[in-house]
Amino acid sequence: MSDQINGQLFRFIEKSPCSYFAAAQIGRELVENGFLELKEKEEWRIQEGGKYFTQRNGSSVIAFCVPEKEFKGFHITASHTDSPSFKIKEHTEIQVEKHYTKLNTEKYGGMLMDSWLDRPLSVAGKLVVREGDDLKEMLVQIDRDLLMIPRLAIHMKRGAEDEALNAQIQMLPLFGDENAGNTFLSEAASAAGVEAQDILGMDLYLYNRMPGTIWGAKGEYLSAPRLDDLQCVFASLQAFVNSEGSEYMNVYCAFDNEEVGSGTKQGAGSTFLMDVLFRVNEALGRTSQQYRMAVADSFMISADNAHAVHPNLPAKADLTNRPYMNGGIVIKYSANQKYTTDAYSGAVMKHLCERAEVPYQTFHNRSDLPGGSTLGNILTGQVSLKAVDIGLAQLAMHSSYETAGTKDTEYMIRVLQEFYRS
Repeated sequence: MSDQINGQLFRFIEKSPCSYFAAAQIGRELVENGFLELKEKEEWRIQEGGKYFTQRNGSSVIAFCVPEKEFKGFHITASHTDSPSFKIKEHTEIQVEKHYTKLNTEKYGGMLMDSWLDRPLSVAGKLVVREGDDLKEMLVQIDRDLLMIPRLAIHMKRGAEDEALNAQIQMLPLFGDENAGNTFLSEAASAAGVEAQDILGMDLYLYNRMPGTIWGAKGEYLSAPRLDDLQCVFASLQAFVNSEGSEYMNVYCAFDNEEVGSGTKQGAGSTFLMDVLFRVNEALGRTSQQYRMAVADSFMISADNAHAVHPNLPAKADLTNRPYMNGGIVIKYSANQKYTTDAYSGAVMKHLCERAEVPYQTFHNRSDLPGGSTLGNILTGQVSLKAVDIGLAQLAMHSSYETAGTKDTEYMIRVLQEFYRS
């Protein structure tokens, strides 16, 4: 079973080179499973027993299944569609000594920059194109090895430690020789099937072209780009579309811009989740008091990957909370509320794991090492509900090529199915 799931995970990641494509892939799978898309700018007509989803910015998705009878609250999963990358700047081409053409980029999120060196890269994202007097948004992916960020040879820095990489100097991708000048926009236009002069806007990102692989003495590990957080996006989607209804409304969320703080109109810090839940409540003819009662009886699982104990640097992990790949669900705790897990929500998650016969483990940061935050505490600032932060253990988080366990995606699907039907 895990082999089949990992193959599906790799295909999902391959079709999701950036957040726009991840959201589009989610939308396609929802439609294939009988979900109807609702537009935010249109009136929503919702029926009991119906299945619906909506998108914002083409990069965030919320889907929900309406129970066939009065429901108590919402069962929500949340993950994020974006991953650290490099974003193409306007006026992007740079000529170097009349022999090279490179592209001007800037960091998106906090990545391990050296992991982007000497790898086949390309570009994907969104274009805004002129069509007569109208503007049209469209996805574009240049589906071939197009770029490389070359490393400086060791011979040119003998006796010196590798200096910290400068994003403006050492991390600009090589596009071509002197003949490649003034062709990048045409390359993107050709991939989208439009004319370069009609492109008025672009949100384009580099992506790693290396395919996913399974490796290890007994095939116990897998590596791929963008495991953080597409592994959780994929697992929660599979659980959502394959779960039966319950006394609660099942809700699936995939938000953009977590890697840069979630403070956008489509991020977890926006009103997106609150807007959707309130509109659903309103469309079903329920009162605002019934909405608040439902929120008070709701639960959210925020799913974003966690750090595994590193084989070469095990001391970087906490003394007693030490997650390992293939060890199951990681329940994440933080005294400073970077994670939403508390005694109650952590107990609920452990109980769900036991019912699903899925192993679980716990994560705290070392007390002398500050950690990052995730979706849970940001979302509960918008919709006040009980919540837990979980993830799957991985190595090399924010690398352009990350590593996780081959058993864990199946574990995540199983426990989230248990959550959705409980």
